[in-house]
Amino acid sequence: MAFGRASSSEPMVAPHPPAQRRPLPEGFLDRLAARFGDALQTGEAVRAAHGASETHFATMLPDAVIFAGSTQDVVDTVNLCRAAGVPIVPFGAGTSIEGNASPVHGGISLDLTRMDRVLMVNAEDFDCVIEPGVRREELNQHLRDTGLFFPIDPGANATIGGMASTRASGTNAVRYGTMKDAVLGLEVVTPDGRVIRTARRARKSAAGYDLTRLYVGAEGTLGIITAITLRLHPIPETISSAVCAFDTLKGAVDTVVQAIQCGVPLGRVEILDALQIRAVNRWSKLDYAELPTLFFEFHGTANGVAEQIELVRAVAEGNGGGEFLWSNLPEERSKLWRARHEAYYAAVNLRPGAIGWATDVCVPLSRLAECITQTRADLDTSAIPSTILGHVGDGNFHVVFSIDPAVPAEMAEVEALNARLVERALAMDGTCTGEHGIGLGKQHWLEAELGDAVEVMRTLKRALDPDNLFNPGKIFTL
Repeated sequence: MAFGRASSSEPMVAPHPPAQRRPLPEGFLDRLAARFGDALQTGEAVRAAHGASETHFATMLPDAVIFAGSTQDVVDTVNLCRAAGVPIVPFGAGTSIEGNASPVHGGISLDLTRMDRVLMVNAEDFDCVIEPGVRREELNQHLRDTGLFFPIDPGANATIGGMASTRASGTNAVRYGTMKDAVLGLEVVTPDGRVIRTARRARKSAAGYDLTRLYVGAEGTLGIITAITLRLHPIPETISSAVCAFDTLKGAVDTVVQAIQCGVPLGRVEILDALQIRAVNRWSKLDYAELPTLFFEFHGTANGVAEQIELVRAVAEGNGGGEFLWSNLPEERSKLWRARHEAYYAAVNLRPGAIGWATDVCVPLSRLAECITQTRADLDTSAIPSTILGHVGDGNFHVVFSIDPAVPAEMAEVEALNARLVERALAMDGTCTGEHGIGLGKQHWLEAELGDAVEVMRTLKRALDPDNLFNPGKIFTL
């Protein structure tokens, strides 16, 4: 789950002190200016926009921002920075929420948003090739006359390069998968300045290491993505959305699990607990019952969707579900999902002037109801407002805390609640992050989750980026 930029002017608070900055060599900015001209920006406002976090992490300013317009710009940036020993942090829309693009060592924030061309659409092959700065909404606008769409929807209008780098997921993942399933191949600039292609457009290959999967989710620590080949899908003949309230959180989760076990190919299914529904009602001016609620979307033929609906309705009734409230017109569906996508801001603004801490875990479906109900009971022991929402179709859910920045003790309390949440998920053979990535916030938990496998990751990092210049300090420390 990613988010658009918050409107609050409250300062973000870092749970850990920022890393030590690396000083720029003398004359380095002059060399950048000679190469990039106005595409190099050093003003404080621009640097702050590229150093701010979406959630609770402190702003960490880069020394400069380069707006790349081509693969050659990226190559030249890498070569200049490598020669000077200056860190590079790739930057897209800035919507990630674990400090993934924070320049903890200063250096260059490499903004890729000007690389925003759709290079090729191969409708007969159900794929396209794009630059990393293309945003998902704009891509679907470009595709609208082809009968195809790109389904990965993390909530924010993120850049697809950023989505690939963080292995993003979202509301459609239960049916269409995540970015690891959507990315067929990449063009990547490596830390030594080479441009490599990880795969061709064939739908399967047994040719060597799967470098595509290596770079998807690497958070810019191993290479900088400059082109992406994406899998596309046909636009469904029929799309129908519904909202259903439940007596209990367990009943809502059990409905999803049982529907999937019955073979229903749910297009989207999202859970919002009672407090999250209250927040959404206030923020989006809606009037849903303030109960645990599922947001559904069904995709398929008209007859297929009708069959899916009847089956899910029967399962929901058996689990304490109420009436299905329908949103079938495109504008109604847009309003429904816009409310879901703005749920983070709705939750944070349960308290005036609050800042947000968003976290997520993912567990096997068979443990999901247990994990969510235990988490809600734990959250209820705290006076800090906190909501649960998430992509229950694949076992992934989020907690959003609304923290008073004037009460420092709340940060420690939330850190303890978050620790118990992650420990609970790991004890159920789950993961510390279903889709947010590791960034700064989940590094300790990566070690707890994967153990010695993290040292293998460090070995890869040292081999590919021996000077530790690509987004240093993220995922793990060297």
